[in-house]
Amino acid sequence: MDRSRRIQPARAMPPSDGAAACPSGAKALRELAVFASDGVVAHPLPESGSVSIGRASDNDICINHRSVSRRHAILHVGPQLRIEDLGGTNATIVGTRRVAVETARTEELRPVSKQSIEIAPGDCITLGSVFLVVRRIQAAEGAPSGGRSPSASSGSSEVVLRDPAMRALYEQAYRAAPGRISVLLLGETGTGKEVLAQAIHRRSSAARARGPFLGLNCAALSESLLESELFGHEKGAFTGAVQARPGLFEAADGGTVFLDEVGELPQATQVKLLRVLEEHQVMRVGGRVPRSIDVRFLSATHRDLEAEVARGAFRQDLYFRLNGVTFTIPPLRQRIADIAPLAELFAARACAAFERSQIPAISGEVLALLERYPWPGNIRELRNVMERAVMLCAGDRLLPEHLPPRVTAAAAPAAPAPAAAAKGPEAGGRREEPKAPPAGEGSLPQALAPAPDERQRIVEALEKCVGNQTYAAKMLGISRRTLVAKIAKYSLPRPRKPKETS
Repeated sequence: MDRSRRIQPARAMPPSDGAAACPSGAKALRELAVFASDGVVAHPLPESGSVSIGRASDNDICINHRSVSRRHAILHVGPQLRIEDLGGTNATIVGTRRVAVETARTEELRPVSKQSIEIAPGDCITLGSVFLVVRRIQAAEGAPSGGRSPSASSGSSEVVLRDPAMRALYEQAYRAAPGRISVLLLGETGTGKEVLAQAIHRRSSAARARGPFLGLNCAALSESLLESELFGHEKGAFTGAVQARPGLFEAADGGTVFLDEVGELPQATQVKLLRVLEEHQVMRVGGRVPRSIDVRFLSATHRDLEAEVARGAFRQDLYFRLNGVTFTIPPLRQRIADIAPLAELFAARACAAFERSQIPAISGEVLALLERYPWPGNIRELRNVMERAVMLCAGDRLLPEHLPPRVTAAAAPAAPAPAAAAKGPEAGGRREEPKAPPAGEGSLPQALAPAPDERQRIVEALEKCVGNQTYAAKMLGISRRTLVAKIAKYSLPRPRKPKETS
């Protein structure tokens, strides 16, 4: 069974590629966080033993990235962590932090080829173009099986409210919290809809606030599993139902149910959910007697439910039942005042997970880049960016080089216009329209062009093309001969031709 998960607050996510690193039933205390491309995937680690890492699907941890060898490394877990390189095309590199003086840190980069060295939690491990780090599992991020969230008391209650619009939104939500009215939360993915749902639960009536807060990601389970999770089942209702089991609605009796991504509910489940909302009774799968429940419903979606109703994908009567009161959470790019405190919060949490005692300060340059970036992934993306920055930082300050290239590139100033185009008619200059980029090269060169440093652009292009100089030159809009000359100019290692390793 695959136990890897994409990091999201307080709910289980669909499994990612790769086999389980942690045996079933074992309690994982640490996890291996894999930072590849724009995402973060966490794999729970066993308390002892060995975990194989590579691109092949039969590894304990599968990293589907071209720069990673089929059999790249083995992570030995126990009283002492060790990483063993298996001799692939790209060597394993470990950045180990060493204290230089009381107020500064240095980082020692140690290439590992066909050998094993000791590591510590928080050390940055590089496999090709992929970063890995061992960190402690935080209780607030864990989720029981089946996609249920822990109660609000076990999660983090910290809410950052610097933006005036967010403060006004939370004040309105708090006024609606004491009643039993259903609440629908709208907003882009990663804006903090579940955080607001937990805040509403905590401000509910005294009796309900003491009750459970249980959540389910409706997009994470198949239709058959979703029905069993919501309504429960009786013994013998289907193959494998060896005993009766209450569903989410029964387990949340007296408390709150949070249905995330409610717009993904299948039509058949929508009909049954409507009956629960109207009658406050639930019928287990395979059952004959309905059971009364006292549950407050909160739901969230990034979809336009009115448009879904218009095209027949979502029931109108269910939409009216869920939409007792609606709150729309603005995206992070419209909440500039919240970025700095959120970044500090996520940096502190990352240091705790990496078992680092000193929290690096956020430099003014980094803060300016964070505030100019549009954040398509919102708060979830900011958290991943800060985790990556803390992992790469060996000193006491976060600097721009610790941020992903997409963040620094998006915030860089545009290149100055050519001198000829700047001349007016009286100066004899002729204004020309900019030429379109060559076919097939339109998007990537535009994304790379604003990068502030040419050397960094070349490194990024080579990483994206896994060392293929011809493709990298096309991405940069230069000839291959020019690229080779620039590689020599900046003393960059000449990429070797990739080959399959076993």
